[in-house]
Amino acid sequence: MKELGQAINESISDSEQIAEVIAKIKSGGYDVFLVLEATIGFNKHEQEETKESSLVNFRKSDPDFKVSPQDMKFLKSLRISIDRPDKTA
Repeated sequence: MKELGQAINESISDSEQIAEVIAKIKSGGYDVFLVLEATIGFNKHEQEETKESSLVNFRKSDPDFKVSPQDMKFLKSLRISIDRPDKTA
């Protein structure tokens, strides 16, 4: 399972197409944050009728939630507000 997670991570990290698209976005003046989550399910084959199922999550940690002033402006234009931890109600 660990090898599969590493293989997926390396294939994304080594992708020239992804690197090119990210470079285009950065050249347009944007920061890029890419967070992907893979959940893989599998069943162990046994001769018995019982099946064990497992789900493996390869996310290393919870992503940081950062909101820039441009993000806030965009969300406000959509009439979406978020609770900011630095403000009290």
